[in-house]
Amino acid sequence: MDASAAGGAIECPTCGAEISVPEADITNIHALNPIAASAAAKIERHFSVPVREGPSEVLLRMPQRPPPGEAVAAATAVAAGEAPAGGKRICIKIFRHSDCIEVGRDRYEEMVAAFLNQVGEANIISINALTYTHVDIGSQKILTDYAVQILYRS
Repeated sequence: MDASAAGGAIECPTCGAEISVPEADITNIHALNPIAASAAAKIERHFSVPVREGPSEVLLRMPQRPPPGEAVAAATAVAAGEAPAGGKRICIKIFRHSDCIEVGRDRYEEMVAAFLNQVGEANIISINALTYTHVDIGSQKILTDYAVQILYRS
């Protein structure tokens, strides 16, 4: 029914009783789904899936890659978590100050020192100071904090 009948009365097509049509209001307006009312939704489609006896044909051909050389094999081994053929691999560890606070107690220096002692001075390549920002959960404010990045051999 369109908006022109709002506020009037119509006759029921099945029983013949008079029905009053309410005025248009935000609470009683029901919009139709525009996609369901479109012409594309009314088109009937019948899809079929081809059935084959054997394997299907190749639709996309990938270029052949050359066999990996020594450099590619070493990089693949490192990416897989294996140590390269020459010895230890290089790793990175970052200690953020905000992650080292436990039950109100600051354990930052203790955790960094324990890690450095575990790795050993001979395996440390570099130690870099970092600053970063994060949202404090309690106050919902953006805070600037510090961290340390340790590059080492393992």
